[in-house]
Amino acid sequence: MKLAVDSSSFAKRYVQEIGSEELQLFLEDASELAFSVILVPEIISGLNRRLRERILTAADYRAVKKQLLDDVRDATVLQITPSVVSRSVKLLESNTLCALDSLHVACALEWRADFFVTSDRRQFMAAKNSGLHAEYIGQPAVGADR
Repeated sequence: MKLAVDSSSFAKRYVQEIGSEELQLFLEDASELAFSVILVPEIISGLNRRLRERILTAADYRAVKKQLLDDVRDATVLQITPSVVSRSVKLLESNTLCALDSLHVACALEWRADFFVTSDRRQFMAAKNSGLHAEYIGQPAVGADR
């Protein structure tokens, strides 16, 4: 299965919360994993917020960052191409969605993902409305910096 994930769901790999176990099952079933080029910066942003709020120690931050970078090394990094931007605009015009969330969905569509996993309800609905097989898991995690 070609699995595309967004930041809010992939962050559950590093922060144990509702949906973390579901994410692990999806990752185990995936033959290919892909994510938008914005996933790593979004997760790092959330981790830094937790570091500033003293929810994470500096040592924990470094360990999680290393694990994230190791985990994504073998994944397909989906770029923001003119075609992705066009799809993103269409998603924004037909859904209640923020710009970065539209890019995650547009990248998954462009890559022709078999499955898209998110922890953002609006993004989930936009993915479903666009014809993606999508799953909503838990609640937004570290990557959801809103």
